Parts: sequence; C-alpha cells; structure tokens
Amino acid sequence: MANGKDYYKVLGIDKNASEEDVKKAYRKLAREHHPDVVSEKDKEAAEKRFKEINEAYRVLSDAEKRKMYDTYGTADPSRGFGGFSGASGRGGQWGPFTYTYTSNGGNAGNAEYGDFDPFDIFESMFGFRGFGGQRAPRRGKSLYYQLNIEFKEAVFGVEKEVSVESGRVKIKIPAGARDGLELKFAGKGMPGPSGTPAGDLFITLKVAYPKGFKVVGDDLYVISEIDIVTAALGGVVDIPVVDLGSTDALGKAKLKIPAGTQYGARLLIRGRGMPRLHGRGQGDVMVQVAVVVPKKLSKKQKDLLEELGTL
Repeated sequence: MANGKDYYKVLGIDKNASEEDVKKAYRKLAREHHPDVVSEKDKEAAEKRFKEINEAYRVLSDAEKRKMYDTYGTADPSRGFGGFSGASGRGGQWGPFTYTYTSNGGNAGNAEYGDFDPFDIFESMFGFRGFGGQRAPRRGKSLYYQLNIEFKEAVFGVEKEVSVESGRVKIKIPAGARDGLELKFAGKGMPGPSGTPAGDLFITLKVAYPKGFKVVGDDLYVISEIDIVTAALGGVVDIPVVDLGSTDALGKAKLKIPAGTQYGARLLIRGRGMPRLHGRGQGDVMVQVAVVVPKKLSKKQKDLLEELGTL
C-alpha cells in the first residue's frame, strides 16, 4: 500500500469483507488489545496496536474513504486523493453541509494520528472509553463538514463565510483546490469546556468537475473522439483545457493529430491543466484518442474502404 499499511491485514479480513464484517472484526480486536486489559509491561505495545486497529476501522468503515484506499492505497488528502475527514460520533445536516464531529483526547496534535483520538471510536461502539473509566476532554469538539464548490471556485480559489455548528466562519479555499481536499481551520470548532482550547474545523471539498474531466494531481485527463479520416490523414481538433483567463475557468486548445494515429494513442498538451496547489504554473492535459467508426456507410464509402483494405 502507498502508506505502507494494509488495513485489511490489520483487521484480519479480506478485501471483499462487508460493512458488518469490518465492524465485527473491529469489536473483537478492540476488546483484545485495549491498553486497559493488558499487563503494565504490555501497555505500550497494546496502545500502538490499538491505534492501528482504530486507524484501519476509520478508513474501512467509511464507504468513500474505503473506495479511495482500495484505488490509491491511501485516504490521506495531502496526497491528492481524498479526505481523511470522517470521524466516529454524531453527525447531521447544517446549512449547505453534511457533517460529523468527535471529541479529542490525549492524542491531539499527534503527528501520526492528527486530531484523531482512537479512544473515541471505542467509546462510540462500546459506550465507554475503557476499563480505566472516562478521561476528561482536553479541548472542544472538532467539526467535520463537506462543502460543495463550483469548478471555477476550485481553480481560482475563493473566500466564503459559512455557517457551521460553532457559528459563522470565514474560510479561504486556495487556488487549485481538488475534489476531496481537506482544509483545517484551527480553533474554529466547538468551544472547550472550562476554558480549554476550542476544537478545529475540518472542511472536505466536493468539486463539481465539468463532464468528461478527470483530474489526477495537477493533470487533466480527457478523451477525444476523432473520425477514421482524421486518424488516417491527421488533422487538428479542439481539446477542453483549464483557461485562467476565462471567467468560468474553461477553454479550448488546438491539438495536432498526427497521420496514422491509432485508437488509444495518448497525446500531451503542456501547461493547460489544473493550477498547481501552493505552487506556480499549471499541470498538463493528457489526451487519449478514441477513433469512432461510422455505423452507416454509403455504397461509395464502402467501396473506398474495401479498396483501401486491399492496399
């Protein structure tokens, strides 16, 4: 796997496991490896194993993150594929968003697990944190939302004021944002109890890409359908690209099709893809050619093709 962790192996299940199988495996392993049920000398190893089990469950119990993980080997938004934005706990609808949120515990700020406290999943499934009893929260609850944005907003970036459970918050979406990108706004979650720090706000972006666009990293992938004459003799076709000078961020570029181009050939247009996130310039456009064969031909056209076939 891209992140070096096989979550299916961690939970002891295969890739075809159902949602219920994932939950059953988690329940069994979480009880066996909870740090409060092992001897003192085994606590450190048990806590590490317990975190791995919860990390695996967070991904495989969420349909979207599981799909991202199965496809790319990661659910980490910093790698450009999707959000590690879900959390156990409560959820609902607020304004234009869907959301979930969770409390934070002793792992807040942990570089490996981020804002995620693995004991929260245990608490949500079993009703208590462990055999050692409740732990006092160190900060307010973090909020997790999904925000739908237009393609041009993702390309150019935009500032918005959004209503979330903690109130109205001004957020800035960077130019070149991707579908599935998770943005963190520190201290914009729920206030902490008894003067403790507020939680954070996490927003995962859902970008409405134009039909036929597939964005991977900074690059844009499109399929161009051409007729057999253009494929055989060559020609010039229009290809949709990202245009930073257009109000809707869409434009067209001329692409030369070489004579004798075969079905499935891949051609490149440099520097007309997505703006590089936190960088300069644009990615490229990868064009895959699909030669369209006509379904109906006149007698003359058939004769010409037959003549061509004898050469």
